[in-house]
Amino acid sequence: MMKNWLAAGAVALTVGMTSTIAQAQTTTVPGEQVGLAVGAPLPEGVYAINTFTYRRTDGRNDADTAVNIPVLVWSTPLVPFGGRIELLLAPPTVFAFTRNPAGVANKDISINVGTFVGGIWAFDLGGNFGASLLGGVYLNDLDGDRGSLYAGQFNAAGRPIGTPILPQLSSNTYRFGVAGSYTGDGWNITANLTANIYDSPGRFGGPVGAAIGPIRLSDALNLDLTATKTFGNFEIGAVGYGTYNFDISQFSAAVNNRGRFALGGLVGYDFKVFKVQAYVARDVVTGATLTNAFTGRTRSDYSTDGWIRFIVPLYSPAAASPIPAPLVRKY
Repeated sequence: MMKNWLAAGAVALTVGMTSTIAQAQTTTVPGEQVGLAVGAPLPEGVYAINTFTYRRTDGRNDADTAVNIPVLVWSTPLVPFGGRIELLLAPPTVFAFTRNPAGVANKDISINVGTFVGGIWAFDLGGNFGASLLGGVYLNDLDGDRGSLYAGQFNAAGRPIGTPILPQLSSNTYRFGVAGSYTGDGWNITANLTANIYDSPGRFGGPVGAAIGPIRLSDALNLDLTATKTFGNFEIGAVGYGTYNFDISQFSAAVNNRGRFALGGLVGYDFKVFKVQAYVARDVVTGATLTNAFTGRTRSDYSTDGWIRFIVPLYSPAAASPIPAPLVRKY
């Protein structure tokens, strides 16, 4: 049962959104797929998975951010060349909660990320090893909340002033991934590499988008690592995850931020009809910085993430009836 839960949760890796508004530029959330046996094929059926993360940085006036990622997956009966085909659909949402001090305007916002559509091709290699390939796209050009934070202000030239909240939504995001898992003896040892590719430069529509102009986007890689062990219905272990931005030049949306890597711990419980996982991680390396307004000193802006995930099977095909043995009578 635990192995099936891990495989079911693996589809959640496909539909994330970056959990920091102003820093990491990758569309897929670093850490979204940890705790999941991403390389293991999912048993045939229909599943609902919801992953929620809340992030806080050290910067006193940085906004807290959250991402909710609901996923519907159909693990089809198709197994070309021995690999299971799993079809995915998900509409992630990003939230920001400002922490400005008294006297400074505060605004909480939510942004719909373009619906993710894609699929996984997962193979059981035998000996409790599995591997999978992923491909898909976030349809930001079609149905994401694209645009900027705009308060009705204009510059000296009479052009509207706006700030891109999530610059990566100025382009569709093309996602590709490869993963490997070992799930023997109650272990889940998984490594997953995810690439985000953009149509750069991206653009937002409307007069504010025209005023902002083209946005240079950096392709990115995410690495997610899991090492957990199950004891009865309980699961416990360590997780690590990070992101790497390729373009951090002064014109990039990921300017001066090469990425981050976080380490943490995970606990889970299998309730049989559904499974819950929770994990917390803290940056050990980050390219994000903050500057003290009084001293002018700049230091790393570390962040802490909290996560919770629910995995619920909605439908599985009935097991085939065994062929009755022929009745032989001896006279």
